[in-house]
Amino acid sequence: METILIVDDEKNYLVVLEALLGPEGYEIVTTDNASDALRSVRESDLDLVITDMKMPGMSGMELLEECKKIRPELPVIMMTAYGTIEMAVEAMKKHAYDYITKPFNNDELKLIIKKGLENYRLTKENRRLSEALSDRYKYGNIIGKSKSMLRIYDLIGKVAQSRASVFITGPSGTGKELIAKAIHYNSPRKDRPFISINCGALTETLLESELFGHEKGAFTGAVAMKKGRFEVADGGTLFLDEVGDMPAPLQVKLLRVLQEMEFERVGGTRIIKVDVRILSASNRNIKEDVANNLFREDLFYRLNVMDIKVPPLRERVDDIPLLVKHFIEKYRGDKGKNKIELRPEAWKALYTYTWPGNVRELENVIERAVVLNPGGIIVPEDLPGEVAGAEAEFDVERFVPPNMPLPTALEQIEEKLIKRALAQSNNVQAHAAKMLGITKSLIQHKMKKYKIMV
Repeated sequence: METILIVDDEKNYLVVLEALLGPEGYEIVTTDNASDALRSVRESDLDLVITDMKMPGMSGMELLEECKKIRPELPVIMMTAYGTIEMAVEAMKKHAYDYITKPFNNDELKLIIKKGLENYRLTKENRRLSEALSDRYKYGNIIGKSKSMLRIYDLIGKVAQSRASVFITGPSGTGKELIAKAIHYNSPRKDRPFISINCGALTETLLESELFGHEKGAFTGAVAMKKGRFEVADGGTLFLDEVGDMPAPLQVKLLRVLQEMEFERVGGTRIIKVDVRILSASNRNIKEDVANNLFREDLFYRLNVMDIKVPPLRERVDDIPLLVKHFIEKYRGDKGKNKIELRPEAWKALYTYTWPGNVRELENVIERAVVLNPGGIIVPEDLPGEVAGAEAEFDVERFVPPNMPLPTALEQIEEKLIKRALAQSNNVQAHAAKMLGITKSLIQHKMKKYKIMV
């Protein structure tokens, strides 16, 4: 619902405009002075301002200038009963959206408002798109070519085109929000907002206000109306991160909103309808929480129409070389500097470490190494002690599924070892073969067998 602020010291005009524009589906806020108007511009989520030109104290022209300092893109329509060409020119020079004289034609005013709101909406969308393109939240920002990641890419492509809710699970640091963004920016909603909120980072009261918004005076500290994430995400996607940490009372309210796609702001009575796609994520075992009555079963099934499981980094070690290369490029700064490479001993440490913090931890480790050695060879001493000193340990229970035949298990292990050796040797086959204690012709034979391309 778009919010219009009307400013006029003649209160009968406030009543007339509210009666005229309210039935059009707009939320109308009125004030009879410029000081209160400026406070609303600073503190409330406004979409357009209509102000009279001549008012006691601060004039409408001065209000226009102050509005543009606070929110340059906010459209402001000027009204006056004493219209002249000079005043209109001055208002347009100060970036008013339009200028209308009293008494005004109702249909003309409605059309100007409609165009002003459309222009503002397009401006906001263009800004969001520019930010999204600069961050490149596409498949290319999710790094990995392991079998598990290829399955995830396939799922993203399939679910992106639907309206279905998607539940993304995986340990912290595995990139669940990147996957949510890839779904959104490859969907028909890509030109509309992607809004995220961490449900585990806020108290119950704050989370309710952030999700659904609040009216002025709804609680202590609510000095102005505020739109919630559902309202801001209208037409787009809302990502509920760590939704498993949501308090039980809010789970009930969220379920009702998901069923009806309508809600009331905290302290409000007006029903607000939205069209929002929901993506959720959690690092908890939600099925266990459902079984233990910590998470509502009906809400879980509403959120979990489709599910994507993101594996921990220790289960996709084939992706470590690609991730390392990506993070080196990200943090090495000046592209003209010497090429940064890792010594075999450093590669061995990265493969040996179990990465409890997953991709996020790997990124921090590589950033640290690049800072310590910005233009040369990264050695184990450039890595944190727990990474450099990790001891190799093969966990059969983790890496070999139950009942897997021995020949199949050995082939999978052999393939992983060859890929790791090639990564450590910068794809020099002779060096990789030497590391594995085999001949170059044998490693070439194995590469052909496992379809390993370099």
